[in-house]
Amino acid sequence: MAEQWIIRVQGKEYGPADLATLREWKADGRVLPANPARQADVEEAHWKTAGDIPGLFQVEPPPVQTNVEANASPARTVLRAGASAGIAADTATTTSKPPSRNILVETFRIYFRGFFQFFCLSLLSIVPIVCAELTNRFIDTAPGVNVDLRTLVAVAVGLCMLVLRIVLVPVYIAGIQILTAELATGHRLGFFSVLNAAVKYWPRVAGLGLFVYGVFFLLILFALGIAIMVVTSAALFSIVLALGLLAFQVWLFGRFFINVLFWQQFTVLENANVSEALRESRRLARSGRDLPWYQRPLWRGALIVSIWIAFALAIAVVAMWPRLAAEWPLVRDSFSQLGVAQDPQVVLQKMMASLPKNQTASFSELGLTVLQRILQPLLGIAFVVLYLDTRQEE
Repeated sequence: MAEQWIIRVQGKEYGPADLATLREWKADGRVLPANPARQADVEEAHWKTAGDIPGLFQVEPPPVQTNVEANASPARTVLRAGASAGIAADTATTTSKPPSRNILVETFRIYFRGFFQFFCLSLLSIVPIVCAELTNRFIDTAPGVNVDLRTLVAVAVGLCMLVLRIVLVPVYIAGIQILTAELATGHRLGFFSVLNAAVKYWPRVAGLGLFVYGVFFLLILFALGIAIMVVTSAALFSIVLALGLLAFQVWLFGRFFINVLFWQQFTVLENANVSEALRESRRLARSGRDLPWYQRPLWRGALIVSIWIAFALAIAVVAMWPRLAAEWPLVRDSFSQLGVAQDPQVVLQKMMASLPKNQTASFSELGLTVLQRILQPLLGIAFVVLYLDTRQEE
């Protein structure tokens, strides 16, 4: 008879479970090497850790090597880790399972475990930003430089760094997916191995990312245009019409967000083409209808995005607070004039003309921007963890 084990997770005991069941729990991310464990069929057995159970955490080789193939699918390795350990797909067990992973806790655990690799991926966006800002500062303070030449060089450097950032975004996205999927199963990858694998997904991620972010940009642009129309319009009918269009834009934004919730994961981790990634992303985001609303993927994804947006806004407010405090009286007076002015557009033009022309970021703003970029992998990690957790529940 196979050995039976008791596992303690979050203060609760689960089991008895044999090695095959433990491997299944491990593949689900429900059992970690540090969880206490003891033999169930041995009286007065001493507690040890799940990592000490023979054959549980020592049987799987890393699924991604240095020469990762272009068509490799890290997600399939994660989701089928139990099968690779010799567990039949139809293995049945009546033992209750440990609870699903906590998305936020698992996100931070993965982030700190692979901090160096995530930091190196963040440098793909940090380096162009810092180079552009330092170049602008050097040009602004350089003596004897013609103003027109200074402006031309600053614009050229800024444009080059912007293009470089855009080119590196698909590599960054793919790298986050691959690295998170591997760390979720307890495997470690070097930065260059991740980079080598991520580059091979560049065409597909770039094409689909251009579509997804392009649609989001247009929706936001239209919403801003409608909002400006509401502010500047004096006719009641125009205001009502603009508010209706704005509500419709918000609805479109929400629908599109749901449909592309998991596009990055399906594109990289499942190696799906464009149409398959969008179709499967929509299907998975709308799954879990039998679950409470707060456990459904789309609401959990919305919560993750909301937390990140709140954090990003807080960083932006802290970074720009000195400038906002200095310009607030001017903005307040301008908005007070909008309510009584016959031509609101003239007031807006005067307000924009009176704002300071020098928009060079301070070192504190630059530092907070770099901090945000260093922490930004948390957003991608959270969505990969949510994706893996949702796939396990299917």
